[in-house]
Amino acid sequence: MQKVKAWAKKLKQQVLVLYLAYKHDRVPRYAKLFTACVVAYALSPIDLIPDFIPVLGYVDDVILVPLGIMMALKMIPREVIAECEIKAEELMKKDKPKNWVAGTVIILIWVAVLLWILLNFPFGMGFAGAV
Repeated sequence: MQKVKAWAKKLKQQVLVLYLAYKHDRVPRYAKLFTACVVAYALSPIDLIPDFIPVLGYVDDVILVPLGIMMALKMIPREVIAECEIKAEELMKKDKPKNWVAGTVIILIWVAVLLWILLNFPFGMGFAGAV
């Protein structure tokens, strides 16, 4: 159980490193875009595969998120990662970092996607196509 906790803590720290790297000037634009997607997905309460589906539900948490983190870290210059790792460690020691703006943006994106789906695909509930 201790190994699982250590792995989860390392994963959280890596997501924080990616978030800090996303805001760094020396990170290429394509890496920023990919990094933003990985961080948003890792922090999002909505999964590609819902957790209630046996076995497959945790595939994204155990495979997709770490794979995305690994790929994003390879796109970012090593010096930037080292710099962001130091900042992330400091933030993790002080207090758990909270970014209400990022959280709000993620929630608004999911709400917009849900509204778009509801308004564009009639589900027999009278949401769309009533004209």
